[in-house]
Amino acid sequence: MKKPLTLKTFQVTAPRRRGEGLRIGATRRSPRGVPRARWTRDGYFDVWFPIVAPSATLLRRASRRDGEEPAVRRRFFRAYERELSKPPARHAVGLLAALARRTPISIGCYCSDESACHRSVLKKVIEREALKARIG
Repeated sequence: MKKPLTLKTFQVTAPRRRGEGLRIGATRRSPRGVPRARWTRDGYFDVWFPIVAPSATLLRRASRRDGEEPAVRRRFFRAYERELSKPPARHAVGLLAALARRTPISIGCYCSDESACHRSVLKKVIEREALKARIG
């Protein structure tokens, strides 16, 4: 029997919670003005993994529109999911799914509202990939 998936999300700089495991930053940009040596200590993340963040092009396109509008957000999420389905992001998602099957991990972003953040989509895609790996 395979171990259940241990995958959570977090907001970057939020205090670490019990059971989060390895905190992976799924952001396009690293924290501005914060040296890498302080990322973990200051609550940003343990590892920065921008390959699973939305592309700069997608972020630029989304920032030109009203991101609060549900239809705009749905289009952004669909476009982001398409990006995650192509290499090299697809391979990175597979790695995260494999990690989450073996050890607790958390994926994080700067957004305060997870339901309006790409990390909610990333979590869903990782969970789907982990399920495929169990079946296949």
